[in-house]
Amino acid sequence: MGSDSKVRSFEEVSSHNKIKDCWLIINGKVYDVTPFMDDHPGGDEVLLSATGKDATNDFEDVGHSDSAREMMDKYYIGEIDMSTVPLKRPYIPPTQAPYNPDKTPEFVIKILQFLVPLLILGLAFAVRHYTKEK
Repeated sequence: MGSDSKVRSFEEVSSHNKIKDCWLIINGKVYDVTPFMDDHPGGDEVLLSATGKDATNDFEDVGHSDSAREMMDKYYIGEIDMSTVPLKRPYIPPTQAPYNPDKTPEFVIKILQFLVPLLILGLAFAVRHYTKEK
């Protein structure tokens, strides 16, 4: 276990939320996973998304192996003061594009938004041209 073990506040832990400075709370313990960011099988984004909250459920839902759990010991830096952990996490709206259920690439959507009205307009002109009385 890390030599810097002590009781940490939620505010302190949640401020470590960057690729080069990443701490997580799992099962009441605080881990500095910064050295593991490049090696995490799920990528650094998975670890970053678990900052600023109690990441226990995120960790347990994945079903980590015994060896992964043993590896955590070298990243342990202390305990979390549970009285400082908020009961509810504030909602932070997503900063990405709106939900795209069929995973259509965004450029295809933009092209279709441009082309569909043109196609409808062209069809309207064609219908008008061919239905004119002669």
